[in-house]
Amino acid sequence: MNKIASFTVNHLDLLTGIYVSRKDYLGDQVLTTFDLRFTRPNEEPPMDNPGIHTIEHLVATFLRNHATWADKTIYFGPMGCRTGFYVIFAGDLQSEDIIDVLREAADYVLNYEGEIPGYSPRDCGNYLDNNLKLAKIYMKKYKEEVLDNPVKERLVYPA
Repeated sequence: MNKIASFTVNHLDLLTGIYVSRKDYLGDQVLTTFDLRFTRPNEEPPMDNPGIHTIEHLVATFLRNHATWADKTIYFGPMGCRTGFYVIFAGDLQSEDIIDVLREAADYVLNYEGEIPGYSPRDCGNYLDNNLKLAKIYMKKYKEEVLDNPVKERLVYPA
């Protein structure tokens, strides 16, 4: 079997960042998958599930209610390796195109108070596995390293 695209990325040199992971075509519609890398693979510890889960609930809710991006948002969810998230948007996009909405999402998480959307046994399969404080720690780090400093090395996969 052929390796899938995400397994061909050089994870040894990968920084935290926003990377175009792949582009898929559905008829004439382009779907762009982004790799939102919150921690350095194999260098930093992976994120803990409760923080990841809370970011997933908050950012997915934010994006699907955003005035501009709601209709373009296909998916937001965690990576199995727990080093970041994938977001899929409709459109032929580059990393620079989504920095502003990711900044808004980060501010939403960092300023969020109250009950996490979907925080009930009726709405979530593991609702108790959430941690808003941890989510804010992860998001603060990502915002400072990536969103406040969107340099080329954090926007284009390493060779």
